[in-house]
Amino acid sequence: MNNIKDIDLNLLVYLDMLLRERNVTKAAAQLNITQPAMSNGLKRLRSLLNDPILVRTSEGMIPTETAKRMQDPVRQILYSVEEMVQPARDFEPASTDRVFRIMASDYAASTLMPKLLASLKAQAPMVTLDIMTPSDISFHDVENGKVDIAINRFEKLPQSFHQKALWEDDFSCLMRNDHPLLQDYSLANYLQAEHVWVSKTGFGVGVGMDPHDAQKLGWVDEALAQLGHKRDIRVFTRNYHVAMHLARQGLIATLPTRAALLYQDDEELTLRQPPFAIPDLDLTMIWSPLLQHDAGHRWFRQLVAETAENP
Repeated sequence: MNNIKDIDLNLLVYLDMLLRERNVTKAAAQLNITQPAMSNGLKRLRSLLNDPILVRTSEGMIPTETAKRMQDPVRQILYSVEEMVQPARDFEPASTDRVFRIMASDYAASTLMPKLLASLKAQAPMVTLDIMTPSDISFHDVENGKVDIAINRFEKLPQSFHQKALWEDDFSCLMRNDHPLLQDYSLANYLQAEHVWVSKTGFGVGVGMDPHDAQKLGWVDEALAQLGHKRDIRVFTRNYHVAMHLARQGLIATLPTRAALLYQDDEELTLRQPPFAIPDLDLTMIWSPLLQHDAGHRWFRQLVAETAENP
C-alpha cells in the first residue's frame, strides 16, 4: 500500500495532463518538460497505480477504466491546490498591459466587443484583446486556461467550467426594403421566400449542413419544424455579417435582434419581427476553474458582465 508521504504529487499533474492530451509528446509540451521526462513520469505512474494508464489502440492512446475513474477527482484536487496557492494580490487595471484572450462568435464579437473596448479604454487603456473564433479553439483550450473566456451559445458544457449568462436575445427578420414579402407579411409568404441560414454555437470546426435535418439547423428551423414547416434555405453561413450582406441581395436573414440592429440605419434594409414564435437564445460566458481566483481575470469577467448588462 502506498503512503501519501511516499508519493511525488507532481505525478498528479502529469496524470492530469496525460489524460487531457492522451499523448505523451503533447502532454510534455503543455507542461514545458521534455518528452523523456514525461515518459518517465508515465512509467512511474504505471508502477505506482499498477495500471497501464494509457493504452495504444488503432484510434490512438486511450485511458484505462482506472484512469477514467481517477480523472475527475485528480482534476478537482489540482483545482483546489491552485486556489489555495493563488497569490492574494491586488490587480490594478489602469497600469496592467495584460492580454485577455476571448473566444467569441462574430455575433457576440460584433454586439459586445465595441462597448467592451470603450470600457477598457476608460479603465484599462493598456489592455490588449485577442479575439478568436469558435473554430480556433477547443474545450481543452478553455479548460487549460489558454483562453480567458469563451462567449457563445453552448449546448453542453463540462461540469467543471464556470459560467455566467450575459443576455437573452429574440429574433428579427432582415430584408430589402423592396422585398415582395413586405407586401403581404405572412408565414405562408415567408416560407415561399428564399433565406440565408446563419449560426455558430459551441466550439470547433463546423461540418456541412443538411437542409433536411431541422434538428441540427438551430432555433429558427426547429421552431418552424414544430409548426410542421420548413423554409427554403439558399445559403448556409457561419458568419452573421455575411448573412446580413446577403439580405441586400434579396435573401431573408432571420437572426438575433442585437445583430440585426447593427444594420438598422442601412437605407436598403428593413427589420421585422418574424411571422412566427422563436424561443429566445441565451449568450453565455464560460471560463476555466484554473482562472476562477485570478484577480485580473476576476476583474475582467466582471467588466464583461457589466458591459453586457448595459446594451
